[in-house]
Amino acid sequence: MRRKKLVIVGLLGTQIDGGAGSHRWENWRPTVSLGQHEDLLVDRLELLHSVKHQTLAETVARDFVSVSPESEVRRQAVEFEDPWDFEEVYGVLADYADRARFQPEKEDYLVHITTGTHVAQICLFLLTESRRIPGRLVQTAPPERKNDRGPGRYAIIDLDLSRYDRIAVRFAQEAQAAHSFLKSGIATRNAAFNRMIEEIEHVAVASRDPLLLMGPTGAGKSSLARRVFELKKQRHQLSGGFVEVNCATLRGDTAASTLFGHVRGSFTGAQRDRPGLLRAAHRGLLFLDEIGELGADEQAMLLRALEEKRFLPVGADDEVASDFQLIAGTNRDLHAAVGRGTFREDLLARLNLWTFELPGLARRREDIEPNLDHELAAASQRLGRRIGMAKDVRAAFLAFAQSPAAAWSANFRDLNAAVVRMATLAPAGRISHAVLQAEIARLQRGWRPQPTPGPDDDLLHEVLGEGVAQLDLFDRAQLACVLRTIRAQPTLSEAGRALFAVSRTQRKVANDADRLRKYLARFKLKWADVR
Repeated sequence: MRRKKLVIVGLLGTQIDGGAGSHRWENWRPTVSLGQHEDLLVDRLELLHSVKHQTLAETVARDFVSVSPESEVRRQAVEFEDPWDFEEVYGVLADYADRARFQPEKEDYLVHITTGTHVAQICLFLLTESRRIPGRLVQTAPPERKNDRGPGRYAIIDLDLSRYDRIAVRFAQEAQAAHSFLKSGIATRNAAFNRMIEEIEHVAVASRDPLLLMGPTGAGKSSLARRVFELKKQRHQLSGGFVEVNCATLRGDTAASTLFGHVRGSFTGAQRDRPGLLRAAHRGLLFLDEIGELGADEQAMLLRALEEKRFLPVGADDEVASDFQLIAGTNRDLHAAVGRGTFREDLLARLNLWTFELPGLARRREDIEPNLDHELAAASQRLGRRIGMAKDVRAAFLAFAQSPAAAWSANFRDLNAAVVRMATLAPAGRISHAVLQAEIARLQRGWRPQPTPGPDDDLLHEVLGEGVAQLDLFDRAQLACVLRTIRAQPTLSEAGRALFAVSRTQRKVANDADRLRKYLARFKLKWADVR
């Protein structure tokens, strides 16, 4: 197996790396010594230095290559006005880390902390432990005997945060920035939600295990999943992309092909190979929304792909690999689905390691005001003009939005839609009382009481997913009866005979199967979908 390239990042030691003429080789120089160890094969040295020490940096670079000809040296300019100013040094080194194109899947990184001021060494420690620089520390020391001209010693250090409590304050500041990032910069006030975001941030950075996000439609599962991906990308934990799919849209024979890919000719219409979404998410993050809608076969294939990082595309003889991270979303009770036999217990056990329930907007009414500000700013940017509210209009909106009269049944989607409509209709960019009252009436019309969920709702959701919301109460009752009958009969014809037992006697040709097939087609369903 081909080894990864070894890259060392370190600051130029302006005193200890110095020396002129041939006498410089009589001294131990920590940066040069890194290239002299036979068991430390350095592919590249990233040498950080200021412009005023460029001559010394050039000398050290030449000397390093002379003792390690297979190595490349890249000099990087970093400037500190005051190398003992903690805030300035951390900022400059953090900027370097953000600019650097780290590739942890191809390269191993060591951060040299023997050179530079103590402040710089601490900052490099912080950046490495927080994964802004995705590597380990390396510390060098001169030979034990004074007259020994050898390379000295080195030690590679894996960090353990629990051993460094005295610098935890700095990490807390970094973590706070990450929490804000996961919340899209919105200063939310709900204490339980903020605690949950803090835990998600910690788990997302520390773990590669799946996350399960539960909560009603519109609670922000998709947005949070993408933010987790962007946070992990910033920390150099992912090099692939973000792949999102709503499992409720995967139906019939195409579901497995969409997720796992297929080979040409594996079924009718498979005219060329298809890689599938799991392979598209290699080294990235796969977000499977509404995972409870996956079919039994796809659940089994997904479980194996999660555990072994390998799976078999449809029609293929050879397995393929994909090292993806998974976030799953659902608005269903997966434990109840396991009880009904529609969701695999072993898959739920794999997903249920880190489960977070996102509350709907009605349970976070104290967060409506900061989210209103966020939506107004977004609407201003989208429309290219500043959108605002007078103080009394704002107070009237918040009084309604935080009252029991506001159902917020579609959660943040309702709030977003309301602000978009008001901003679009706002005269001269100011949302008026008239526009506000019209919007409140529109929202209330959309929040008319919905039918009380009945015992057939789970069956309808299982087959139709979120499409159930588009059905009248009459169609729900009728379709549920049809679905129960189909599942009780072995064939389409027998199910048709049971459903049309009376009317079929009044027909010259009783084509029960065709009648049932046409009925299902009204709902874009087929016999196989229901069975």
